[in-house]
Amino acid sequence: MPVKKLSFFLAALLILSLFSACSDPSESINKVRIGEVTRSIFYAPQYVALEKGYFEEEGLEIELTTTFGGDKTMTALLTNGIDIALVGSETSIYVYQQGSEDPVINFAQLTQTDGTFLMAREPHDTFSWDALKGATFLGQRKGGMPQMAGEYTLKQKGIDPQSDLNLIQNVEFANIPTAFASGTGDFVQLFEPQATIFEQEGKGYIVASFGAESGHIPYTVFMSKQSFLEEHPDTVQKFTTALHRAQRWVQTHTPQEIAEVILPYFEDVDRTTVEKVVQRYLEQGSYAEDPIVDETEWNRLQDMMESAGELSERTPHGVLVDNQFAQQAKQSDS
Repeated sequence: MPVKKLSFFLAALLILSLFSACSDPSESINKVRIGEVTRSIFYAPQYVALEKGYFEEEGLEIELTTTFGGDKTMTALLTNGIDIALVGSETSIYVYQQGSEDPVINFAQLTQTDGTFLMAREPHDTFSWDALKGATFLGQRKGGMPQMAGEYTLKQKGIDPQSDLNLIQNVEFANIPTAFASGTGDFVQLFEPQATIFEQEGKGYIVASFGAESGHIPYTVFMSKQSFLEEHPDTVQKFTTALHRAQRWVQTHTPQEIAEVILPYFEDVDRTTVEKVVQRYLEQGSYAEDPIVDETEWNRLQDMMESAGELSERTPHGVLVDNQFAQQAKQSDS
């Protein structure tokens, strides 16, 4: 969804949310409804927390729903369809800029790099970013974090996405792999496991990582409305503590061991592919080692949004980030 349409959409949602049923005010609840923006190996620590029983050990029952897209995830959160959203932190900024009286607060980071890879249609023995100049590039949706991270990287490599490329970014997220496989584009920006699957099938070749090139940012974060954090701090703390246990587990286990745990969430992907994808994300440091949303990373995120022309005004770290739960989770682990 284009950002202008997204802004209008979110403004309408903010009005609607004022009339939605509010959570019962109590310090702790047992059942927590989570909406993940997509199902992805990129979110491995979340599935580890579920499968290893860390949430259950904290006394929480997790209801996980895949909400398929940032706009739908925000719809569910703002209208109390879910309690916590797992989505790109840029969405909280978009909501805040609409003047929300109950802003969406980032409280626990899951991933800290972009999760996409640059694929070429032909193999490159020695890849140079200059190879993109004059080429047709099949990118991600305008205004979304993958596209902004991609454009930021291209600019850092001396490439103007608007003038140096034939840039295509009007293809729906779910249709991008099919478009590339059918012959659209010389290069494409893809998430895993599709990138690895294409390599295995000979449909493309991974030549670079946007995550490795663009640096650390709060890419995917657990967030909730400020009112939920205030009404249920004990629940949020238990959730964050369980998440941090999973993050530590992921950092101390092999790709094979991690794949074994999360396989039930990826029944359509073979074990070898899951292992390879996990290894790639581990090697480039995509999985956050703790839930803290770092201020430097927050500012880099806004640098990317500004560079893409998608940020009307910068939002200070302390306005939309609450690290108290993450800090307590780390302290209890020490």
